[in-house]
Amino acid sequence: MTTQDEMKAWQDWVGREHSLEDTIDLGRARALQASLDDKGAALNPGDALPPLWHWMYFWSATPGSALGPDGHAARGGFLPPIDLPRRMWAGSRVSFLHPLPLGVAATRKSSITGIRFKEGRSGQLAFVTVRHEVSAQGTLCIADEQDIAYREAAKTGEESPPGEDAPRDAAWAREIHPDPVLLFRYSALTFNGHRIHYDQPYATGVEGYPGLIVHGPLLATLMVELARAARPDTSIASFQFRALSPIFDTAPFTVAGRPDDDDGQAADLWIVNPQGKLAMRGRIG
Repeated sequence: MTTQDEMKAWQDWVGREHSLEDTIDLGRARALQASLDDKGAALNPGDALPPLWHWMYFWSATPGSALGPDGHAARGGFLPPIDLPRRMWAGSRVSFLHPLPLGVAATRKSSITGIRFKEGRSGQLAFVTVRHEVSAQGTLCIADEQDIAYREAAKTGEESPPGEDAPRDAAWAREIHPDPVLLFRYSALTFNGHRIHYDQPYATGVEGYPGLIVHGPLLATLMVELARAARPDTSIASFQFRALSPIFDTAPFTVAGRPDDDDGQAADLWIVNPQGKLAMRGRIG
């Protein structure tokens, strides 16, 4: 159990900052196009990076000797050493302020803006909020606030609550058949070593999941891609999402959406699990 003294000590991480530099290279963008089965024209130097694809860049190249047992960097560096073993990306709020061109050098400045704790149905929970700002050519292009959730280990016989029924009035929908190749490719493109996405014995035997987990940011990207395909001439100024329950590689799931009635750019987006329940909710503006 996490003690009150530990919770108080972890608040010292609020305000910590670090920066990474990268080139928004064409190769990674075209590789994600292929991985997503994007049938559009191939991207070229100078094209604007599609929304959310910045998650492929600014790798934290942690040496293998400095990784934790889950494949992430060992805790206690930039992120606080919260000793709850299960980690997930719980949600984001992203603003697309200026196009980020393919081929340019860019910088991502990151800071921890908040840490909070609560008791949930499955035990203790901690949430760390990190703000990333991506700039290129002297211009702030993307502001991305992310919530990282930490949970206790699974208990024997623990079952997830059934969840909320997904809306049935989707205007757009696409069925996705997740497979280990897609999950491996996305892990590789984002340099994400988290073993729940590619190491089935670890995901099922250690963390207690029924299969590999589809990345939260991949689900979010699929939602935005659905809207882009439906309205290719509409720009996206903002996106937010909240993860409600995991999606596994054991069965197909559905990406769905519905634009607002006012013919503007805003739309609701969601992920439907195989049982017809909401697994993720998002909105573009």
